[in-house]
Amino acid sequence: MSKRSITDTLRLTSARPIPQLGFGVYKSPPDLCIQSVLTALRYGYRHIDTAQYYANEAEVGQAVQMTELVKREDVFLTTKILTPEDTLEGNYEKCLESVRKLSPTGDFSDEDGKEKDGGYVDLFLIHSPNCGGAEGRKILWQALERLHREGKAKSIGVSNFGIQHIEELKAFAEVWPPHVNQIELHPWSQQTEIVEYCEKNGIVIEAYCPLVRNTKADDPTLAKVAEKHGATPNQVLVRYCLERGWIPLPKSDNAERIATNATVYGFALDEEDMKMLNGLNQGAKGAIVQAVSN
Repeated sequence: MSKRSITDTLRLTSARPIPQLGFGVYKSPPDLCIQSVLTALRYGYRHIDTAQYYANEAEVGQAVQMTELVKREDVFLTTKILTPEDTLEGNYEKCLESVRKLSPTGDFSDEDGKEKDGGYVDLFLIHSPNCGGAEGRKILWQALERLHREGKAKSIGVSNFGIQHIEELKAFAEVWPPHVNQIELHPWSQQTEIVEYCEKNGIVIEAYCPLVRNTKADDPTLAKVAEKHGATPNQVLVRYCLERGWIPLPKSDNAERIATNATVYGFALDEEDMKMLNGLNQGAKGAIVQAVSN
C-alpha cells in the first residue's frame, strides 16, 4: 500500500485541502476537552471535529487560541448542527453562534454589533437527516449555504445522510454535491452503497467511530493483523480507514492513546490485510450507532 504521513490531505472541491487524520471530541467533557485538543495538536493532528451536540465547541476554540504550536489557519475545524430552528434565519443565527465559539477571539462583532470578517469554521455539517423532515433539511442546508457564501464556513456538508437525502438537496441547493458526508465506518460496517455513491459524486467521506468504541479489540482477525505489524488493534483500524481513502476521526481523552492513534505511519496494510479486514463486513448490522438510510 502507499506510503503515508500525518500531513496527508484530501482534496475538497470548495476550499483548501482537508487533513486526512482527524481528532474527534464526542463526549469529551469541557474540563478535559481543552487539554485533549492541545495534546492532539502536539502529536500532529491538524483536524478537530466537534458539534453543537457535543457541548464543547467553545473549549475547542479556546484550545486552538491557546496553542503556540500552530496558527489558526493551519488547523481544520469542523462542527455540526443537529437540532434545527423553525426558520432559515433562526438556523443561520444558531450556526453563527458555533462560528463565534470556534473563532480565535470567541467573538467577531464590531462596536455596532455588525459581523466582521475573520471568524470562520473550515467545515459545517448537518449532523443528521432526522432534523424535521424534508423542510427541516432544506432550511438547514440553506443556512449553511449562506454561511458558505459569507466565508464563515469554508466548506459545508452532511452527516449520516443516505443517497435519498443527498439527492433530495438537488431540488433547491445552490451548493451540490455536499463537500463531505460523515458516516459510521469501520470493517464491520463498511456501508458500501453510500460509500460508492459519495466516491462517484466527489463527496469526501469521513469515518466516525473508526475504533468501534473499542468493542472489537479482541476480534481474532483484527488481532492477527495487529500482531503481524507489531501494532495495536486501534492503530490498524485507523490505518484501515486511511487505506480506504476515508478520513478517520478517532477520539480519546487519554494522552497516551491520542498519541498512539496518530502513530500509524510506520507500517502499511498489504492486500491480504485489507482483504481480511474487508471480509469482516456485517452491513447495517455491524453499525454501533447507525447505518444510513439509502
